[in-house]
Amino acid sequence: MIEEDSVIHIENQISAIAGAIAEPARVKILCSLMNGQAWTATELGTISGVSPSTTSSHLDKLVKSGLISCLQQGRHRYYSITRCEIAELLEKMMTISITPVPILKTKTPSHLRHARTCYDHLAGEVAVKIYQSMFEQQWLSDDQTSLSEHGLKQFEKLGIKINSNSKRKRACPCLDWSERHFHLGGEAGANLLSYCLEQKLVIKTVGHREISITTKGKKFLQRWFNFCPTF
Repeated sequence: MIEEDSVIHIENQISAIAGAIAEPARVKILCSLMNGQAWTATELGTISGVSPSTTSSHLDKLVKSGLISCLQQGRHRYYSITRCEIAELLEKMMTISITPVPILKTKTPSHLRHARTCYDHLAGEVAVKIYQSMFEQQWLSDDQTSLSEHGLKQFEKLGIKINSNSKRKRACPCLDWSERHFHLGGEAGANLLSYCLEQKLVIKTVGHREISITTKGKKFLQRWFNFCPTF
């Protein structure tokens, strides 16, 4: 009986999440939050193209479903995605929602295809090449679901700490919706992006998902991952 109740509870949760996503305006809101920043209801209403009252209703549903959270700061309320798993789910849904064509050509704008954020980690062509290089250099386990011992040592050499007590996966493959190959997710992916930003290897475009690779960053990629972006 306990197991049956648990199954029913899970089914209800899945249904609630699916219902919350199943509306174009709410999808626009969720996608706009994919850059990892928090936005006000007014800003999200402008993006979704609906009235303030309708925006409020959509945001309330998304909050109740656990997909986004709301932080009150002064007179403003800021909304953001609750956790990285939600962003990863949306990224995967973007992948399967694109209608196949005989000759596959991505419609992703080039500036986003080259390098962007996927919530709190790197995505796009550069991220995919980093992941491929990590696998070739045995930074990843054979099943590509975690960092190998060699990979952990390489992160240590870079000065990137990986919390062994974190509930989050150390590393995981995240399917890139524009490249259709994996890039690095999990704690390792998030910490790598933070490191790149701190060291000014990349520059994040304020308010957007676009990432620019600096000259210093190109040298870093060449040294550690054996490739240098030409854009």
